[in-house]
Amino acid sequence: MEHPVLTAIRRAAFTPLGWFTPQPEDRVPGETKFVILIGNAGPDMFRRFARERDPSHDAMDDWTRAAAGSLARELDARAVYPFDMHPPWPFLTWARRGGAGHTSPLGLNIHPTYGLWHAYRAALLFPVQFDLPTPKTGAHPCQSCELKPCLGACPVSAFNGTRYDVDACARHVDSKLGQACRDIGCLARHACPVGQRFAYAPAQAEFHMRSFLAARQKASS
Repeated sequence: MEHPVLTAIRRAAFTPLGWFTPQPEDRVPGETKFVILIGNAGPDMFRRFARERDPSHDAMDDWTRAAAGSLARELDARAVYPFDMHPPWPFLTWARRGGAGHTSPLGLNIHPTYGLWHAYRAALLFPVQFDLPTPKTGAHPCQSCELKPCLGACPVSAFNGTRYDVDACARHVDSKLGQACRDIGCLARHACPVGQRFAYAPAQAEFHMRSFLAARQKASS
């Protein structure tokens, strides 16, 4: 039977993506005794967002603060977010601690179940310890993937296995030739065979690509 805290997270349309008991080197704030990473994997969270906000102009970060903040209050926890910049919380480090996967050749976290089709939206920080089984990362799926199709799928070779050329990616997505990327999402992510059943539907993919371009334009202005 699933732990009630995990059930409450799923009921709020988030996915529990890993958990751990923090140590001083984890840079978890306050008197936190337990951390659960939550986010999206598959369509549930985006469907709730689209019901409650207008994806054509509302920011998902604002909605996340409201939705995850409400969940945190319900569970007597504190929520912190990967888009908080003061300070920037080490979510990828926490993901490793929480058994949430490995680093892919794209630089993105690859989850043993969800592949590249997940994202961290918040961490719930609890003042009490929970008796949850330690998540298992399993074998690194990229190490047994000889062809690594993700590295050859990008039309502008934005990924080379060691770095991500975000400017080249953004220019292509924003161009006439980037229509496929805008419509269905990152072609490199689609090329990965892991977690394909959790790939974003077109409406979700288009929303994230539009948000990506808007963030790049804001950063360069």
